[in-house]
Amino acid sequence: MAAARAATGSFVSIIFDITHTTEYRYNKPVTFGEHRLMFRPRDSHDLRVLATDLQVDPPAQDIRLIQDAYENSIALVQPGSPSQALKFTCTFTVEHTGSRALDLPLSPGAEHFPFEYAAEDRQVLQHYLTPFYDADETLMAWARQFVGPDSRQILVDMTRSIRETMDYKPRDEEGVQTPRETLERKQGTCRDFATLMVEAVRRLGYAARFVSGYVYTPDLDAPSEEKIAPGATHAWVQVFMPGAGWMPFDPTNNLIGGTDLIRVGVARHASFASPVSGVWMGAPEDYDGMVVEVSVKKRST
Repeated sequence: MAAARAATGSFVSIIFDITHTTEYRYNKPVTFGEHRLMFRPRDSHDLRVLATDLQVDPPAQDIRLIQDAYENSIALVQPGSPSQALKFTCTFTVEHTGSRALDLPLSPGAEHFPFEYAAEDRQVLQHYLTPFYDADETLMAWARQFVGPDSRQILVDMTRSIRETMDYKPRDEEGVQTPRETLERKQGTCRDFATLMVEAVRRLGYAARFVSGYVYTPDLDAPSEEKIAPGATHAWVQVFMPGAGWMPFDPTNNLIGGTDLIRVGVARHASFASPVSGVWMGAPEDYDGMVVEVSVKKRST
């Protein structure tokens, strides 16, 4: 099997403390409309939320917590205004027991490519099976090079190939590159690589979804040029495999399973999984920029 930072064996429960601060600055006081925050991690058997907190400056007039259509936890915030700055500070603590993605057995028939999803699964997974972008022969040709008899090995090889053949380049601008743009440029952000892999495996018949959250990188003392999205907001992929369920694949770091990926939101496309979005009223020249700071700390064991 191809080398990857894959999870094997048993895991010890790990506690992470995360702080995510987003501050918008303006040249003069402006008025704010409702803001939408996706910051609370998704609880499951491998990830348990122990504590969360949200601080808003200026103080919020109203905060409502809801679940969206993807069952992500969303905070709808109406900030006080007018103000020359808007700051959201999200803090939370989680317990992560890990995901042994490559150890989980698949259902009979799903080990080999191609395979078929059960009728009920296909019904539920339909919007994760359907490509978001129009047909693209360049993308299809790229995806076909990984096809082989082992259905899971295809995903492992694609994850590794993105990491080894493309350059990670941070980009502050919102949005994602199309898969074709990422293939042509051979570079991108984590959200570009996740989008590329999601669209590629969908064209091979896999159900895949975009995941946003945080990554903990153990080698925090490595030289900065060697770091790939250390202790930061992050994006990766989940692929639904019969018998194993949703399996995580991180093409930015060549990481499969484990405890370093802390998921927050899932969606069929990156545009539906933004950590913060909202509106403000003022002149375009009033906007003076945004500052984002993220801290992901692992408690000593």
